[in-house]
Amino acid sequence: MKIGIINVTGYTGVELARLLHQHPQVELASVTGRSAAGQSLSEVFPHLAGIDLTIKAELGDVELAFSAMPHKESAKEVIPLLEKGVRVVDISADFRLKDAPEYQSWYGFSHPAPQLLKEAAYGLPELHRAQIASAKLVANPGCYPAGAILALAPAVKAKLIKADVVIDSKSGVSGAGRSLSLPTHYSEANEDTAAYALEGHRHLPEITQELKLLNPQASLSVTFVPHLVPMTRGILTTCYAPLASGKKEKELKELYRDFYKDAPFVRVADAPPHTKQTLGSNLCLVYPTIDQRTGRLVVISAIDNLVKGAAGQAIQNMNLMLGLPETTGLEALPVYP
Repeated sequence: MKIGIINVTGYTGVELARLLHQHPQVELASVTGRSAAGQSLSEVFPHLAGIDLTIKAELGDVELAFSAMPHKESAKEVIPLLEKGVRVVDISADFRLKDAPEYQSWYGFSHPAPQLLKEAAYGLPELHRAQIASAKLVANPGCYPAGAILALAPAVKAKLIKADVVIDSKSGVSGAGRSLSLPTHYSEANEDTAAYALEGHRHLPEITQELKLLNPQASLSVTFVPHLVPMTRGILTTCYAPLASGKKEKELKELYRDFYKDAPFVRVADAPPHTKQTLGSNLCLVYPTIDQRTGRLVVISAIDNLVKGAAGQAIQNMNLMLGLPETTGLEALPVYP
């Protein structure tokens, strides 16, 4: 199976190339990157010296493509591929939301193909495995939503919590992408932690959409506050919600373990997880607990934002689309220290 990457020159694109190179069942056949077209992949990224590919301006013939373009730009690349019968995993936000007007509200553009929004599978296998397996287009989750949804899904599905949910996420700088910007400049981000997008982050409608699908009767009110922290990779998410009924700690952990018993990349941890415990891996570590003093559920999740939060998740989706075990090519353990 010949695979292509659109926009290999971003952090997600280059991580896709690294992971696909070691995949035993597919061939990375073509990569694009207009700013680096004509250069070898190893010239632009010396750590990929083992991959003998030239970066092109156009993708060429492939059977499945990953689009790592920014939002709004990605849809322009994806639509012609689908028309040619090429299956696509889109890593941008362009097909994640089911309600087309939301794109104008949150991303500032009118969606060019609203009919595809209902067809696109939301690429979180822990919730949509069967739909992903039969899809021609998969919308890869955002990095923040991946950790937040996996942290809360069992509790929302089981109707354990009341409506008021708070999600606090802290992300490494690579989540902002490879383009130069003042907030991610070393001397600005180093030794500094800051909250941002308090008026509403673009990942919020994605989080609420997926949580409401788990319990359509619930009227969830979600507050989501992201933070930038001075590390390269990782997202640590802490979720808070009042419990709807009494639940013991042991029962809560059993509920989470049962919910994720068939999810090879979600592990219910025995202690609060660290981001470093997921570094370079496709794992999501989840730790649910109860604040007995306040009757509040507290759930912590940790992921590598470039793997389970982006490229690894995309390959997990590709595996399902190709009828392969979803762990194929993704079983590497985290890097330590």
